[in-house]
Amino acid sequence: MSMQTGTAASLNASPRSRGKAAAYWTVTLFFAAAMLLSGLGQLMRLEGNIELVRNLGYPLYLMTILGIWKALGVVAIVVPGFPRVKEWAYAGFFFLMTGAAWSHALDHEYGFPVFLPLAYAALAAASWALRPRSRKL
Repeated sequence: MSMQTGTAASLNASPRSRGKAAAYWTVTLFFAAAMLLSGLGQLMRLEGNIELVRNLGYPLYLMTILGIWKALGVVAIVVPGFPRVKEWAYAGFFFLMTGAAWSHALDHEYGFPVFLPLAYAALAAASWALRPRSRKL
């Protein structure tokens, strides 16, 4: 009895598993790009980000903390290995995005400012749910 591994096994994968893998990488890379660009915008202190943070009443140093966390979270989700770190990164992104939506709602900003972070939270949840067995605990 022989077991196939690596490329040979992936060539014989069912269309469903290949479709799930394609969905995982599509969702994950879109989400990762959005979080990385957002984090870089915070680290670079772009004017729109400064205005947003000030309007919500948060200190500006929070931008640096969130920017670094987002960049590290993207690395954790995209690179292979470290399944426990991935779980924490997904949880962190989910809490960050739902907290952002809640902050906007409490500031009486409805519509897009609440919808966008909730959409990102949904993408994080979808990426987590679609992740392959090799990326699970």
